[in-house]
Amino acid sequence: MNLISIFSKYPTQESCLEHLETVRWGDNPTCPHCRSDKVARKNELDKVGRWNCHACKSSFNVLSGTIMQKTKVPLQKWFLAIGLMANAKKSLSSCQLARDLDVRQQTVGYMQTRIRVAMVNRERHLLQGIIEADETYLGGKPLLKFIKDNVEPAGSLLMTDEWKGYGGVKNFMQHAVINHSTAYAEGSVHTNTIEGFWSLLKRAWYGSHHHYGVPYTLLYVAEACWKYNERKNVDPFGGFIRGCFA
Repeated sequence: MNLISIFSKYPTQESCLEHLETVRWGDNPTCPHCRSDKVARKNELDKVGRWNCHACKSSFNVLSGTIMQKTKVPLQKWFLAIGLMANAKKSLSSCQLARDLDVRQQTVGYMQTRIRVAMVNRERHLLQGIIEADETYLGGKPLLKFIKDNVEPAGSLLMTDEWKGYGGVKNFMQHAVINHSTAYAEGSVHTNTIEGFWSLLKRAWYGSHHHYGVPYTLLYVAEACWKYNERKNVDPFGGFIRGCFA
């Protein structure tokens, strides 16, 4: 969804809340604290979107327990931030996004961190089938443990270049090697896909961010992974919202 569509479809706080309620609850709103459906909407004009739970006596809204919980930033700006980040192939710096949204850079940095956290796949499964592996330098040392933690060896084929760090892979799974000094592909064996991903990740680093702090590096990589996996999705904005609220 492009920015014009977001502006026109979600012009107010109320329209944003209504959309999120539909995505999260459909026709059956439930308390995020106790999961009870014995809830009722508050009718106070100064508390738009608030609900009461008759079971646990708590008050909540559709943002409770999500990346937007207790936010003071208008929801339309959250929607725009998600849309801009989802559509930015080479990522987007917090300074640029702050200018686009007319929000303080520190606030935008906080928003981006929460959005990237939501892009991490919490219900990930081990990779299976044909897998490509390659290495790039962003800091730290790659280990075979990473492959063991993320790949199901049975029935899988790992394709890598000739780097000696992969020497131990053959001890626990099938391993095909492409020697880049002679060719970039040998039949169906190649690492072109993973190298294309590294290229996008590094372009985001060089072109937009210039530096990754160690505590946040994995979140920047998670953002790049999410966008790469959603590259054929015609509505990445909608996919992200459903992932957060559905």
